[in-house]
Parts: sequence; structure tokens; C-alpha cells
Amino acid sequence: MSKRIPALAPIPIDKAQVMANFPKRPRDSHKGMFGTVAVIGGASGMVGAPLLAARAALKLGAGCVHAGLLADNAPGIDLLQPELMLHNATDALRLPDVDVLAIGCGLGASIAAQKILYEALKTETALVLDADALNLLARHADLQDDLRARKAPSVITPHPGEASRLLACKTGEVQADRAAAARQLAQRFACSVVLKGASSLCATRDGRLFVNRTGNPGMSAAGMGDVLTGMIAAFIAQGMSADDALLLAVHLHGAAGDALAQQQAALGMTATEVTEWARWLLNQWIQTAE
Repeated sequence: MSKRIPALAPIPIDKAQVMANFPKRPRDSHKGMFGTVAVIGGASGMVGAPLLAARAALKLGAGCVHAGLLADNAPGIDLLQPELMLHNATDALRLPDVDVLAIGCGLGASIAAQKILYEALKTETALVLDADALNLLARHADLQDDLRARKAPSVITPHPGEASRLLACKTGEVQADRAAAARQLAQRFACSVVLKGASSLCATRDGRLFVNRTGNPGMSAAGMGDVLTGMIAAFIAQGMSADDALLLAVHLHGAAGDALAQQQAALGMTATEVTEWARWLLNQWIQTAE
């Protein structure tokens, strides 16, 4: 990592505070009031990743959700979630009236993936970048410049390995000072950041740093990051700021995993189950706040 930013104690994420910023729904509401999300990824062999993210976005309240898939043999319908609208990746990227683009889940590193990310970074749409989108950013300085130049909100969601590639350092250096790494990422790329892991850290563009205390080792399973990406996108689509959406999603994601571990089992929990528990918990929190 580069020169360290002076350490500040991270602020624990407070459920009441993040829920205070969750928008209330009027009785005469309709789907157009709660935003449209497009999740783009799903290269060959990885179609499940964007579908997990898209399902999470739908079940956490986004009004409409599209999934854009890169694989040549991608399905035309999600039989488990037929409410989703499936397209090829390029068409999904160019849909009108999309409020949030979530890119990277199963995206791969092909030339087509690079072109999609390049085009997405040039849009004026809010972005949530995960997984392969982060790896592509780490390899291409021009994409990093495009991210820094964006005016619309951007959120990145690296785990320590991805963070090390973005910061051009070793993973051990990131883990040795996670707070500094999170803040450097936010500063370097002018975006909101969650550095995932035990006690995930969230850094904002204005220099604030938050720590999340929910979550458990049972969440060390495939697809958990995809679900988190979809949740962040859903909350931005419903009108929350990128920072508030990130804090709520990270806290709720971990809390859903905790509830699942307590009520059923930690070992063998799946990302799909965490989505269901997150939906249930969010509704409980809304009722408690009313």
C-alpha cells in the first residue's frame, strides 16, 4: 500500500441509524417508485452469480430487476424467479431508465467483459462493482481513471485478495491494516467501499469509516458476495444514498446469516437462504421502526 492515512477508530454500524434512512412506502405506491436494477455478469459456467444478485435485489425491494448474461447458452428465463427479466449482457447495459447497474458477478475477464465494464463506467448511472469487475479494474489503469472520474455514485465490494490487487500490494499488507486499506480504496477510487471479511469495514468518500459486527463463519460460502451486491443495488434503487445503502446492506447481510445460524445451522448455509432471511429481517426491522 502507499503512504498510510492516519488511523481513526471505525464507527460501529448502528441498525437504528441506518434504518432511519430507509424510505417509507406510501399506500398508493407502485413498482416505478422503487427503482430498476440491472445486474450484469454470468460468463460461461458462472450464470448463477448474477442470478443470485438479481434475486437478492428483487427480494430486498427493488421495483424491477433485469439480469444481463454473457454466456452464449444463458437461459432466457429464471424458472426459480420468473419475475426477473433476462437479456444478453450488452442489451441489459443499454436498457433505458435503469437506476443502478451491478456489474462483476461471474463477469469473467474476456474482451467482451472489459468492453462492458468500460461502457458501464462511462454511464451516469449508479454502479455497484464486485468480483471480476474489480479484477479488471486492477489490471487496467484506464478503467481506474474512468472510475475516479465518475460523477454518479460508485460502490466497490472487494475481499482482501481483490483489495490487494487494487492497491498493488500483498494480501497480508491489507489484512495487517484493514482500516487503512479500506480508506485508501475509497480515496484512490472516489467511491464507497466495503472491505469484506470478519468485521467488514465500510469507508466513504468523505473519509468516514464504519465497522460491521454482524456475520459468522458459516457465511464463508459461494455466492454470499453476489447476494450482498444485489442488496446494495436494491437499496440504492429505492432512493438511499450509496453510503446509507452500503451500511444497511452490509449490516443486514450479516444479521441474516446470524439469524440463519441460530435458527437452523451455520455449517452448510447457502447464499439463497441468506437472501430469504434478509428479506424477513428487513420487514421485521421496518415494523419495529414504525
